Amino acid sequence: MSNDKSLLVKKLDKIAWVVTAVVLIVVVALRYIPPISVGNLPFDVHLMPAFHAIMNTLTAIALGTAVYFVKKKDIKTHRKMIFAAMVFSAIFLVSYIAYHFLTPPTRFGGEGTIKVIYLTLLLTHVLAAAAILPFILFTFIRGYLMQVESHKRIARWTFPIWMYVAVTGPICYLMLQPYY
Repeated sequence: MSNDKSLLVKKLDKIAWVVTAVVLIVVVALRYIPPISVGNLPFDVHLMPAFHAIMNTLTAIALGTAVYFVKKKDIKTHRKMIFAAMVFSAIFLVSYIAYHFLTPPTRFGGEGTIKVIYLTLLLTHVLAAAAILPFILFTFIRGYLMQVESHKRIARWTFPIWMYVAVTGPICYLMLQPYY
């Protein structure tokens, strides 16, 4: 790897860490900041969780499709699908933050085994989402810069965790949906 590319990777990795820190601080702060009353919005904010589930589902589809195309050695389509997954995830994240600025948290109303299942899925989803964010960015950076071996090495770990987050998000939504 050229020295210029190495410096660029280091700079972009630092940016990835800053983005990760900002996102985590904002998401944690959402638990402590009361919802903002903005009056009449041109849409029903209670539709946003369904939108989030759709964005996560589209992310999972794009990720699965990206893996399919990379195995077929169609790197051009693989890159398009990864860009799509990144866009869907970014839209989800911005919308998720906006939603939680506008509404109080929704509590799961189930009891017994179903509550344990829900809380286990939610906890693993949240922890995996927090942990995987910088690695999604690192993997993307290396792929974008065509550092193929480094990209492959990180993607082997990033893909299954990102896919887990993208799949468990809609499952948690469906389980919580009756209580919105």
